[in-house]
Amino acid sequence: MSAKRIKVILNPYAGRWKAKKHIEPLRETLAQLGFRVDLTVTRTPGEGIGVARQAAQAGFAAVVAAGGDSTVSEVVNGLVQAAGNGEAGTLGIVPLGTANDLSDMLGIPRDWRVACRRLLAGETRVIDVCRVNDRYFGNNSAVGLEPMVTLEAERIQRIKGPVRYIVAALRAISRSPHWQARLRWDGGSFEGPVTLVSVGNSPRTGGAFFMTPKAKLDDGLMDFVFAPALGRLSLLRLLPATFSGRHIRHRAVIYCTTTRLHIEMEPSPLQADGEVIDRQATRIEYAILPRKLRVIV
Repeated sequence: MSAKRIKVILNPYAGRWKAKKHIEPLRETLAQLGFRVDLTVTRTPGEGIGVARQAAQAGFAAVVAAGGDSTVSEVVNGLVQAAGNGEAGTLGIVPLGTANDLSDMLGIPRDWRVACRRLLAGETRVIDVCRVNDRYFGNNSAVGLEPMVTLEAERIQRIKGPVRYIVAALRAISRSPHWQARLRWDGGSFEGPVTLVSVGNSPRTGGAFFMTPKAKLDDGLMDFVFAPALGRLSLLRLLPATFSGRHIRHRAVIYCTTTRLHIEMEPSPLQADGEVIDRQATRIEYAILPRKLRVIV
């Protein structure tokens, strides 16, 4: 039987450049497992989308994202673009990032060597994919406070790991941000000031925050949570609850599921899978693509 030909897309910046040291060990490990490896090391943000799309069109057995959540997201976008109306995939993940939210929620081991052996085993699962405007995401997207945290985290250089996101959250909360917004979803609507709107295909984001704790990757629905404008003290009290998902019990927090979500709001940053894709978003359209992506788990 001939060896499986796989495309590996590695982001050397993942994990604050930690992924760079894995380039040759990863190539060697996959070759030892019997794969024919075609490895691309990305150099610029967004490059992985086109590489993944071309790899899917070229017929690789799997396209493997070696990096963090942003790397996985780029590969997801390329695979979905290549698939058109059909099933996208097959996606493989070797987690080398900081948060590794989607891979954790899929049960993929953090040990990259064990993750490589999972690729060899080849067990797959089909999950939903979400779309926000013209961008796809597999894990999470948000407007308001959450992407502000992402921007703050990018400025923090000396702190590493999920703690960096917690510190960034404290900095963002200190500004007591809120935006006037109108939301419409399946069977519901809201108009008024909001602090954040977080949309989840899975429960966790930022390596620590269970913003949509009831979300399931394959139920054909997006979970979303939002809160009317809250003061600094209320936000600080809510922050620890997001580590377990208990924040959704707060009387000011609204938690819903939907297949579509339309938002009109004052200019706000917009993030998808941890990447800020628009710093001044005013019209945001979310939709679910049920059972769209095949993933090796």
